Amino acid sequence: MASLHFLGAAGTVTGSKFLLEHDGQQVLVDCGLFQGQKELRQRNWQPLPLPARELDAIVLTHAHIDHTGGLPRVIREGYDGPIYTTPGTRDLTALLLPDSAHLHEEEARYANKEGYSKHHPALPLYTVPDAERAVGMIETFGYERPKEILPGITLTFYRAGHILGSAVCVFDLKSTRQRVVFSGDLGRYQAPILRDPQSVDSATTLVVESTYGDRQHREQKPMEALRDAVKGAFDRGGVVVIPAFAVGRTQELLFHLRNLEEAKQIPVVDVFVDSPMACDATPVYLAHPEEHDLVMKSLVERGASPLATQKTRFVTSAQESKRLNLHEGPAIIISASGMATGGRVLHHLKHRLPDPRNTVLFVGYQSVGSRGRKLLDGEKECRIHGQVVPVGAEIRTVSGFSAHADWTETMRWMEGFDSPPRQTLLVHGEPDALEALRRRVQSKGWKAYVPGYLEKVELELAV
Repeated sequence: MASLHFLGAAGTVTGSKFLLEHDGQQVLVDCGLFQGQKELRQRNWQPLPLPARELDAIVLTHAHIDHTGGLPRVIREGYDGPIYTTPGTRDLTALLLPDSAHLHEEEARYANKEGYSKHHPALPLYTVPDAERAVGMIETFGYERPKEILPGITLTFYRAGHILGSAVCVFDLKSTRQRVVFSGDLGRYQAPILRDPQSVDSATTLVVESTYGDRQHREQKPMEALRDAVKGAFDRGGVVVIPAFAVGRTQELLFHLRNLEEAKQIPVVDVFVDSPMACDATPVYLAHPEEHDLVMKSLVERGASPLATQKTRFVTSAQESKRLNLHEGPAIIISASGMATGGRVLHHLKHRLPDPRNTVLFVGYQSVGSRGRKLLDGEKECRIHGQVVPVGAEIRTVSGFSAHADWTETMRWMEGFDSPPRQTLLVHGEPDALEALRRRVQSKGWKAYVPGYLEKVELELAV
């Protein structure tokens, strides 16, 4: 028999971590960090509920930190086996994990300097050498190329369309004839840069994300919403600060800003990409033509620069980042992190939030408890680095840039199955989203269930 142990992303959006057990073998699917509320983040310090050295393999659906950021901790606990993923995910993980480690180190140093941590001394969750060791253990293979990763367990990757390298992971379990499909994070249809999510024809068990299980991306023209937000701040002489994930979201923003500029819908102004990781990730996107959709491929083949405006400047040094505080509007600053939970964007928010000429524009999902969600919910002051910062700037959001499928797109992807899975397990969503998608899945006549954190579920056999 096979089972799944839900070690993360169960009843919440972050911390993806699922233990697949079959014939005495144990595969960890994703190894992410929890983000958002403090009680969730504290789970990052807890060891796995089994000795890490007993794992036989780790598989990554994509490179985002809520899916990969726990790897250095698990390896520190004793895991020394293979980590399987796609080439694109490996290249991005090689950027994301050391960057994440650096942020943890910097946060600990800053907390010790300012004395706002309850721990003395404050320690990082993991270090850059820990992250580099994890990256060195990754092995890759491409989409639609089945590989027997363990005796009797074959893994096949299909495109998920979420970020570069993102994959739907299909496990075929030979002895029990079960097929377990993990959607990972599904992307959107007809989104720029990447190809659409690929359908899978069958599954005995489907594990599907539910981030937008209760919502639709109603903005059919996100470029217009982006244009209006930018022009509003520019008319006031302000600066637009966009907290954005360095991988995926930043590249899509640059793609759209370039198009708006070329169409003369926004003026040519300074666009600062203030994230070393985003600066490194952008050429990685350009270096994987096998992932590009037709428009992106055509632009690259013509020698165009699809991921830069006329005055895009990629900011790498801390000194140059600090100098942006002196830059007057109009201008755009794109900086990580996407939920304003850490990174350089906090310094820009601390400097720009009090000024009503400025706009803070969120272009992605903001989890409960995150600083971004609190700002969107209308809080009038924000605590950053132990200081209370008044909120005078305009706070806006553009939902149409989400890299996550909404419920209609998730259901569209599920229509690709020839017949209903024996069981559908809903993860990676907040309670309302999970419940809404569960009802929709059940209305199709499918069996749907929302597992709880640390719950273990036996997987049903094929008919």
